[in-house]
Amino acid sequence: MRIGHGFDVHQLVQGRPLVLGGVTIEHNKGLLGHSDADVVIHALCDAILGALGVGDIGQHFPDTSEEFAGIDSRELLRAVAVKMDSQALQLGNADLTIVAQAPKLAAHLTQMRINLATDLMTTDKHINIKATTTEKLGYIGQEQGIAAHAVVLLIAKEPLIAGDD
Repeated sequence: MRIGHGFDVHQLVQGRPLVLGGVTIEHNKGLLGHSDADVVIHALCDAILGALGVGDIGQHFPDTSEEFAGIDSRELLRAVAVKMDSQALQLGNADLTIVAQAPKLAAHLTQMRINLATDLMTTDKHINIKATTTEKLGYIGQEQGIAAHAVVLLIAKEPLIAGDD
């Protein structure tokens, strides 16, 4: 088994959509970044890449490359899933924490889990997502940014047994 941890944070700004876990959420601000700035997926990608021992999201998808300008982060996650598969590993489980003062995220967590599970070719029972605030402390508490932490456990890919579909 392999364990990885990821963290990402982006600044909240006017004029950008807020995308978290592949879900566009109604809010008066969005996250600033080269891609769609989805901190949930970026933290998850970093956790998986760390568990694989192959660096981080910035090395694989640099923010200096026009190829990734404005990209949907779910595309990045699918590319990371291919790297995981190439090492004969699969997701054992992922535990993610979103740190945001606003907006309230509880109503969106199920769809985020489904999106991440789909992109990682697993079921949503292997993914847990929580949301918390900083009780109005710091840059997150002042609604200047949103952060996410991710921890993953990768396990050896289970061989298909004849008759299993």
